[in-house]
Amino acid sequence: MTLTLRPTVATAAARLPVPARQRNLTALVAAVAFLVTAGLRLIRIGSSGDLFIDELIYRQVGHSAAQGGFPQSGGAPFFLHPPAFFYLEAGWEKLFGYSSDTVTAVYGMRPLNALFAAGTAALIVVLVMRVTRSPLAASVGAALFALDPYAIRQNDRVMLETSLMFWVLAGLLVLLPLIDLPNPRRARGRAVCAGLLFGVALLTKDEAVLLTLLPLALAVLLRLAPRRRLLLLTGAVAIAPYACYVALIAVTGHFGQFWTAKTSGISRLAGLTQSTGFNAQGAPSLTGRLAAEATTYGSSYLLLAAGPVALLLLLHRGSRVHRMLSVFYGCSALALGYALAIGTLEEQALYLLLVPTTLLVAVALPVLRGDAASHPLRRVARVCGAGLLAVALTGSAAAYTYNRVTPDDGYARLLTYLEANVPAGSPISAPDGGATAGVTSWALQGRYPVGDWLTLQQRQQAGAQYLVVPWQVIDQGYGAAAPADVHALAAQGTLLFSFHGRTYGQLALYRIPLPPTPAAGTAPGASHG
Repeated sequence: MTLTLRPTVATAAARLPVPARQRNLTALVAAVAFLVTAGLRLIRIGSSGDLFIDELIYRQVGHSAAQGGFPQSGGAPFFLHPPAFFYLEAGWEKLFGYSSDTVTAVYGMRPLNALFAAGTAALIVVLVMRVTRSPLAASVGAALFALDPYAIRQNDRVMLETSLMFWVLAGLLVLLPLIDLPNPRRARGRAVCAGLLFGVALLTKDEAVLLTLLPLALAVLLRLAPRRRLLLLTGAVAIAPYACYVALIAVTGHFGQFWTAKTSGISRLAGLTQSTGFNAQGAPSLTGRLAAEATTYGSSYLLLAAGPVALLLLLHRGSRVHRMLSVFYGCSALALGYALAIGTLEEQALYLLLVPTTLLVAVALPVLRGDAASHPLRRVARVCGAGLLAVALTGSAAAYTYNRVTPDDGYARLLTYLEANVPAGSPISAPDGGATAGVTSWALQGRYPVGDWLTLQQRQQAGAQYLVVPWQVIDQGYGAAAPADVHALAAQGTLLFSFHGRTYGQLALYRIPLPPTPAAGTAPGASHG
């Protein structure tokens, strides 16, 4: 039995020389996508999203990279993640300066990721045009990404995933002619260039292996490319930068620290250690969290739900490029599915599926449009698809407007209040993670000593008369103390500051009464006359 694959009109057109008019149109749509996406993210980029602990840590690590040598955290080399993004932060810092103020430093770095997000939108346009030659499909794909509320939340933070997906899509764009054409121009150079872009992705975050090397391996096994040796060359070049990084670590005598950090990270990724994420003990329910945020991220859920439908459409068409994009999407879904089942599932992992889904849905639109003309049921499917896209875009636009108009900058306001009303150096109790693990300790770093001092004895020893509580963190079980204990302590105090935001719910500052420590040798309750 022989399986005959039917190439689509778009695929056949992709093999023809691209007219200058088509290239100019692609450049125009990509430029508009870049500018619109950048503008949407840069508007109120500080006040629309509160400080997140990972971006506080990564900002400090990036600042250390600007001093030279390996990125560091807490005075030791930081090997939990590769260094590419941190050196990008260092370059940004050299261009625009550095502020010792925590909030200013983070807010000043956020535009870097906004530009990477804008570049991602432009790459989506070029990829969709490369496969479909449809300006409408490319524009829809860019609009879905530009307005998506979940993508915006990730892009607004100083996190690794935004730049990671940019490098992956750039590598995929360079790679596609090796899949589609039997004899593309400058084939070896293209394979090397795609490998280098994938290599930068690997040097940004280790999970990039699931979006680069795994799809390449599957493409070789499934014989998706006319010249599989070119894909092997791409994979070898992708591994080379990371191998050089590890070799440099070994030469400088840090391999033991690197190995410890990586085995810890692998243990978390595999789910053997569940210290963070929705699968961790005491963490809130994933389904409950999804339901609670449906009003904000409902359009993101709808887009993700369209992914499997788009996958079936592309697999039905049967072109090599469509199957390569399907493999790329499938690897992303596999990685997230594993994390959902038994791995460490953190909210930022969803971005690694959202971007491939957006690309897949946009590429599938012309397929659905072409099929719709040949059968009444397919015409119904076309109308339904257009309706769902309209709902998704409308919901995303509404969520964007609300999130940009409604401030969510509680820690910036808290720091302003503290500077004006609480003497610098005053000890502060923070049950959301104590002296090292919570967002409060990182946000107040260098200004106020912070610890998880909750008992009377602990507070007396530390001299802590102030309590900062991000209540959503505590009530969802992410803190260093039981919610009941924190509520009991807060009930004893006087509320000095309160702000309600999307990220942390109520962020509150209390002044807690602190009885004097009994003198040595004095019985408890004894009076002094």
